[in-house]
Amino acid sequence: MPSQAGKSFYVTTPIFYVNDAPHIGHAYTEVAADVLARWHRQRGEGSFLLTGTDEHGEKILRTAVGNGSTPKAWADQLVHDAWLPLLETIDIDNQDFIRTTEPRHEKNVQKFLQHLYDTGFIYRGSYEGNYCVGCEEYKTEADLIEGEGEYAGQDVCAIHTRPVERLQETNYFFKLSDFTQPLLDFYEQNPKFIQPESARNEVVAFVRRGLEDLSISRSKEKFDWGIDIPWDDSHITYVWFDALLNYITAIGYGEDEAKFESLWPASVQVVGKDILRFHAVIWPAMLMAAGLKPADQVFGHGWLLVGGEKMSKSKLTGIAPSQITDTFGSDAFRYYFMKAIAFGSDGSFSWEDLSARYQSELANGLGNLASRVLAMIKRYFDGVVPAPAGYNEVDLAIQAVAEKAVATADAAIDEIAIHEAIGSVWTLVDELNNYITVSEPWVLAKDEANRDRLASVLYTTAEGLRVLSIALAPVMPKATAKLWAALTEGKIGDLADQPLADSGRWGQLPAGTKVGDLDILFPRIETDVEGK
Repeated sequence: MPSQAGKSFYVTTPIFYVNDAPHIGHAYTEVAADVLARWHRQRGEGSFLLTGTDEHGEKILRTAVGNGSTPKAWADQLVHDAWLPLLETIDIDNQDFIRTTEPRHEKNVQKFLQHLYDTGFIYRGSYEGNYCVGCEEYKTEADLIEGEGEYAGQDVCAIHTRPVERLQETNYFFKLSDFTQPLLDFYEQNPKFIQPESARNEVVAFVRRGLEDLSISRSKEKFDWGIDIPWDDSHITYVWFDALLNYITAIGYGEDEAKFESLWPASVQVVGKDILRFHAVIWPAMLMAAGLKPADQVFGHGWLLVGGEKMSKSKLTGIAPSQITDTFGSDAFRYYFMKAIAFGSDGSFSWEDLSARYQSELANGLGNLASRVLAMIKRYFDGVVPAPAGYNEVDLAIQAVAEKAVATADAAIDEIAIHEAIGSVWTLVDELNNYITVSEPWVLAKDEANRDRLASVLYTTAEGLRVLSIALAPVMPKATAKLWAALTEGKIGDLADQPLADSGRWGQLPAGTKVGDLDILFPRIETDVEGK
C-alpha cells in the first residue's frame, strides 16, 4: 500500500521466538516484508523494515534449561549463530533488528504498561484456564482439539497439537473487553486493515462473539524470565504484551518522538495467519488504550506446507534456508517463494517444483535471455547498444507489454499481491524470449541489408532488460545488480536510483552504451536435489 505523504513506508515482520533456529517458514515472512520494503524504496519513497527476536517467556526458559543454558545466554547464542545470519542468507535489507531483551525495549514497555495502569485499563484479578506454552496463550475450548497418538484422550492446542496446561493464577488484566465495539467500528471504518479478506472475516466474526479481558502478567513464583511489571516487581509481563510493543519501541516510542511520528502508524505488518488475532485484535486494542493509532494494515499470510503439514521443527518438516540457498542461491529462494505461492494462501513446497522452476523460469527464462542479448550486441555491434532504426508492430507490442507489466505489478504491490506483481513482470521475460525467436536476429545478421532491422531488434531486447532489471530488483537484488552493471556500465546511474514506476517508459537506455561482461545469472544445477 502507498505510504502517506511525508511518512516513510514502514513494514514489520513478527519478531521470531528464539527457542530454535529458523526454518524456511520464517524466511518466507522475512522475504515478503523485504520485497515490499525494497519495492517502495525503488519507487523513491522512504522505506523502513523492522525485524527481530522475541526472547522472553516460559517456552524459552524451558528450552534454555533443557539445553543446559540460561535464557539470556541461549537467546544470545541463537541470535548470533542463527537469526542474524539468516538475514544475510536470504539477502534481507532491514533497517533495524530489535531484541526484546534490549534496554530500549524493556524500559519503554514499562512506560507503556504504567500509562495503561494509570489510566485504568489494567487491574488485578484471578483467572483459571487452559494455557499453551507453545503459543504462550490461554486457550478457549474452541481452540482445542482431541489429541492423537501419545496424546490420545487429552485436549491439545489446535496449532501445536500438544497438551495444554491447566493454570490458576492471580494476575494483572488488560480490559480487552472494553474494546469489542471500538474494534468492530474500526474494522468497518478501515476495511483494508485486515487482509486478505478471508482473514478479515474470521477476525471480525471472532470479535463479534465478545472479547474477554486479557491476563498480561505471570507471577514470579511460576517463572521469572520476562520484563517486570513496573508497579509490582513480583510479576513479569505476559510475553505477547511485551512482544507486540516491539513495533513501536524500536522506532522511538517513549524517547524519540520525531522518529516515532515519522514511521508510525506502520504501513503494513506482515504476520503468519496463526498469530493474526494477536496483531488484529489485542495489538490495536492496546494502542487504542494508549491513545495511539493502530497500523494501517495487518496482512496474514498462509502457511508453508511440506508433505501436507505446516512447516515446523517439532514435526520434522523444518528445512533450513541455507539448504536451499547453498544450491540455488538467495535470488532463486526469494523468487520461488514469492512467485510460486499466492501470498495470503497456504502453499506447498517441494524440491522438485523448486528445481523445475529454477531451470525453466530462471536459468532458461531470464538468465538465458540476458546472456543471449548481451552476447548478440557484442557479436553484431562490437558491444555497443545500437540505435533503433524505427519500430514495427512487433516492437511496439513489446513496448506495450513492458509498460503494462510495470503498471500492473506496481498496483499489485499496493494490494500486497507479491505473486501477482512478479507474474506481471514475468510476462515481459516471456514476451522478449518469444520476440527473439520470431525476429531471428542471427538470421538478420547474415545480410547487411537487414542491419537497421537488426539494430531495432537488439535495442528492443536491451531496453527490455533495462525494464526487467529495475522491476525485479526488489525480488532478486543480486542478479539484477549484475545485469544492470553489464547492461549500462554506469551510464544512466545506479540501479537503486531508478524509479520503478517510471521504468516501463520506453527509450531510457541510451544508444551507444557499451555493454560489459555478464556472469551467468543462474548457473545450471546438475545436482539431484530430490529428498534433501
